[in-house]
Amino acid sequence: MKYYLYGLLLIGVFFACKNDAPVKKVKNVDATVLDGKTMGTYYRVTYLSDEPFDLQGSIDSLLKVINLEVSTYIDHSTISIFNKSAKAVSLSYNPITKGNGAYENKHFLANFVKAREIYNKAKQFFDPTVMPLVNYWGFGYTEKKPVTAVDSMKIDSLIQFVGLDKVSMVRSDAGGNILKLKEGVQLDFSAIAKGYAVDEVGNLLIKNGISDFLVDIGGEVLAKGNSPRGNEWVVGINKPKEGAAMNDVQTVVPIQNRAIATSGNYRNFYEVEGVKYSHTINPRTGFPERNTLLSASVFANDCTTADAYATAFMVMGKDRALQLAAADSTIDAYLIYSDDKGEMKFAYTDGVKSIFEK
Repeated sequence: MKYYLYGLLLIGVFFACKNDAPVKKVKNVDATVLDGKTMGTYYRVTYLSDEPFDLQGSIDSLLKVINLEVSTYIDHSTISIFNKSAKAVSLSYNPITKGNGAYENKHFLANFVKAREIYNKAKQFFDPTVMPLVNYWGFGYTEKKPVTAVDSMKIDSLIQFVGLDKVSMVRSDAGGNILKLKEGVQLDFSAIAKGYAVDEVGNLLIKNGISDFLVDIGGEVLAKGNSPRGNEWVVGINKPKEGAAMNDVQTVVPIQNRAIATSGNYRNFYEVEGVKYSHTINPRTGFPERNTLLSASVFANDCTTADAYATAFMVMGKDRALQLAAADSTIDAYLIYSDDKGEMKFAYTDGVKSIFEK
């Protein structure tokens, strides 16, 4: 849900829920810009380097492997095998060969471990076992079908499979297993995987000696070093308004050596008989969350953390989100919400106060 400005040059306008960003490669004297598609959306990598090499192939290969471990839309991915299994998936399962062998599943494991961390810190408002409910409401990997008649009994029956305490990791010399403590439990890393992929692409650039770059996957962003202008990168946050144009920006923020992720309910939703159902499912109630929060932007040292908290904040609402963000010195939040009169209002933590009060 962001776009980038270099001086007076508009590089692009991106939305976290869009999947049709143009694919192109741009070269100029200041920066190399690589574009592609991944995770049902786009990626755009901008970097400054004295070396003339092109990292497109390496980036594409990395993102392909990550998807093979964490995408629920690939039927033989590691996460899909876990979701279809009755009890467990072996950590030595190789999604490339579709069999067990000498394989680490480091991307699947990293997402699982980080998801468990945020699950505990966000007091279960962030829960990757929400997958059965996401599918029920038509936002998952099953048929995209709006719910026209809400079945409360069905939702109650699905909630019994929700809770990360129902999943356990057992490590061993042979790799170990991710175990289901209750058959029917499924995982969904869609609220964290794009942020993780951003960080991994950033690590790839660093390993190649690149220190000035901006990585964006579907609106989740990591910025390091300087922009082509010689100072911080500038990120625009869109207005959380239905029908807003791609360049309809609420505010712009400078970002350097930090990540930002934004989550909102104003694009990915459907309406049935005047009732709107968004893709943000509350794991506690089983229903799409409806509160005054329109969008949540989270600043963190890594994009994995920012991505997960942005989703958690949309579920918990403005007051709880501000309280949690204020208590954690590693993150900051910029929240856009609706007041009692339906007017757009803003709230943010002290760590970004100087940015938003300019």
